[in-house]
Amino acid sequence: MTPAVLADLVRSSAVQVLSARGIDHAVLPDPVTIERPRNPGHGDYATNLALQVAKKAGMTSREFAQALADEVVKADGVASAEVAGPGFLNFRLAADAQGEQVRQVLAAGERYGFGDTLAGRRINLEFVSANPTGPVHLGGTRWAAVGDALGRILAAQGADVTREYYFNDAGAQIDRFVRSLIAAAKGDPVPEDGYAGAYITDIAAEVLRQEPSALSLPEAERRETFRRIGIELMFHEIKKSLHEFGTDFDVFFHEGSLHDSGAVARAVEELKESGRLYHSDGAWWLRSTEFGDDKDRVVIKSDGDPAYIAGDIAYLHDKMSRGFDLCIYMLGADHHGYIARLKAAAAAMGHDPAVVEVLIGQLVNLVSDGKPVRMSKRSGTVITMEDLVEAVGVDAARYELCRYSVDSGLDVDLDLLRKHSNDNPVYYVQYAHARLASVQRNAADLGLELDVNADLGLLTLPREGDLIRTIGEFPKVLRKAAELREPHRLARYLESLASAFHKFYDVARVLPQGDEEATPLTFARLALCGSARQVLANGLGLLGVSAPERM
Repeated sequence: MTPAVLADLVRSSAVQVLSARGIDHAVLPDPVTIERPRNPGHGDYATNLALQVAKKAGMTSREFAQALADEVVKADGVASAEVAGPGFLNFRLAADAQGEQVRQVLAAGERYGFGDTLAGRRINLEFVSANPTGPVHLGGTRWAAVGDALGRILAAQGADVTREYYFNDAGAQIDRFVRSLIAAAKGDPVPEDGYAGAYITDIAAEVLRQEPSALSLPEAERRETFRRIGIELMFHEIKKSLHEFGTDFDVFFHEGSLHDSGAVARAVEELKESGRLYHSDGAWWLRSTEFGDDKDRVVIKSDGDPAYIAGDIAYLHDKMSRGFDLCIYMLGADHHGYIARLKAAAAAMGHDPAVVEVLIGQLVNLVSDGKPVRMSKRSGTVITMEDLVEAVGVDAARYELCRYSVDSGLDVDLDLLRKHSNDNPVYYVQYAHARLASVQRNAADLGLELDVNADLGLLTLPREGDLIRTIGEFPKVLRKAAELREPHRLARYLESLASAFHKFYDVARVLPQGDEEATPLTFARLALCGSARQVLANGLGLLGVSAPERM
């Protein structure tokens, strides 16, 4: 009996209680909340349903809870249902009914925990979108880990997810990048507002290798040559770094294409015709305050050039024209103003502002020996994805960046992530999987195979029950992580699952030793171990982290 099945049972029992008293069961929530008590001594599961609906039903909370307990306990698999406190209801399940969760995991395999709450949704997930003026920095690295994990989690709930990278290949930052490359090619100092670092020197040298006469070209042609080749080289390096980090995209969308194709001009004209733009002080303004923004925004500047928001409007319109019903933007800490701005842009173009969701990621710092790490080998002053991966590896980097809510700042302790100890969260979780893989290998050496028909009612130890119940939480954790766009919930869950397994393994011997024969309990515990391993593998896979067989 899974928590979801128990929730259905409690609700149907509540319907019976209310119907017997002539009370409309519309007062019941759907679904009913089933939780694990903080104190295991109170039972396996609990609900506060009586506290929620008793007053509406004209009963005291304890009266309703007792009537509900009397009804629920009639069901097979429920060993007891006890009223506690003001009206909480605690349940204990029969061991065989609880053990069925193990069988469900083994039957579903790699699909265990997946759901359909987002089936039919087409989601555009835009993340990283770092400027092509340098390597991916730490903030972009956080989004590369979290965004990729979120895409996997949303897809696991049935959504059709398109992972998109918005390539800012237009604007002032590109001009500074080009000036920096030309200065490096000439051997001149870095421009005052330019970019520094070994990567600039390397790219400048490669431009000259491909176009030896680039510096002798007329100025406009020279700038275009360094721009074209330089951006191509930088973008290639960004893609390569992301791929090696385990993050790949379905679409790379170039900002420049919005201007070159006339999409920006068309969007502006459409807004003018609809009256959403007005002319003032020589510029065209979006009436964004009408849609919740704190001020109206300039769309076409007084010099006739489009402001940055003009591209945002055209880009959102392009996304909607591709059939997406939800556009999630994952932006940096300095982009809070974009939330209202993008929603206003959606409304101005005739879309529901709810199609836009903006997640803001806070800053990331590296710490070593208790001190901040400031310098990068290749990019000068900015710490990059490659720096982090070189220091701790892809798995540790991804897991650590996914482990925390993105709306809080993060100090990554490099020394901790290098440790092969239980203090290192990713090691702790991966070691649990490796330990379980070892159990299965050793079982195979003894000629013992995992039996999905094992007698799971034999799993009666408290630590066995705790591990089973922790395994059973996985589908709910995934649903919540998808609903709230919070992959860190999955990482924290995996740590609790690893802990439950390690505690079980410390008190329960799984395999026979010496001349001992395998017993039905042996096969029950092997099945339990197999299900724990499957859930750990599924969860790590959704975070884009490997599930090692050996460590």
